[in-house]
Amino acid sequence: MAIARRWVFLAAFTSLLYAAAAFFSAPASKAQAPADFWNEKGPEVDVALVLAVDISYSMDHDELTVQRQGYIAALTSREVLEAIRRGVTGRIAVTYLEWAGTSTQEVVVDWAIIHDQKSADAFTRQMAMAPIRRARRTSITGAIEFSMERLRLAALRPIRRVIDISGDGPNNEGGPVTRARDTAVAAGVTINGLPIILPRSFASVYDVAGLDEYYEDCVIGGQGAFIEVISEHGQFAPAIRNKILREVAQSTMNDASARPVQQRRSDCMIGERQWQRQWGN
Repeated sequence: MAIARRWVFLAAFTSLLYAAAAFFSAPASKAQAPADFWNEKGPEVDVALVLAVDISYSMDHDELTVQRQGYIAALTSREVLEAIRRGVTGRIAVTYLEWAGTSTQEVVVDWAIIHDQKSADAFTRQMAMAPIRRARRTSITGAIEFSMERLRLAALRPIRRVIDISGDGPNNEGGPVTRARDTAVAAGVTINGLPIILPRSFASVYDVAGLDEYYEDCVIGGQGAFIEVISEHGQFAPAIRNKILREVAQSTMNDASARPVQQRRSDCMIGERQWQRQWGN
């Protein structure tokens, strides 16, 4: 059953995250969360992977359908299952959630362990059965904070914790995305990105030039963080498969090289400015 969460219920957890971020004094790549921050009571897995998927109105129903089919194809592909089998424990834990504005975060499929074709089929069958829906606004901040809550509560002992964010626009609600990103990274979580930059027959006031650079500068972070860009419909399935392959293959923190420090090229508050210019709030 889908687990709906609303922004108001995240307030206490968000405060906990910010308090935890203040606690960390080591560099982000070496930071460790307090011993009682994670629920380390379940099975060992190579990675606890949150697939956080944008369902905002800027994507049409067909694009959302192709996007979900891409995740289903990736998780059941021979290449991904072989990569899982080659891991330290030979299994990963995955949850699939959808998000839009601050009032829209929903777990479509809760945590499950994937270790073979049968378990992958069982997980993706639940994905395929869930209805496709859309919602207003874009809160990458809310998606990261909600994903952190899912990771914190998961009864798992993962080698790595990864949040996988897909989206076709910048954050425009919920506070600065960099604050949520930095808090997650300080807790030892890696955030990867799937910026979706599809050609459209119309222009929108919320379009952003260089969304890939925005994701690199403002959204992703942590050990081995990377983006995989989708610029046409036919790239959904292979791009998602390649991204999950990389996330599974980085089975230890030592296997994931640190991202080189680079000068920021993007305005990380551009989405908020666009919304304010359009609506004045």
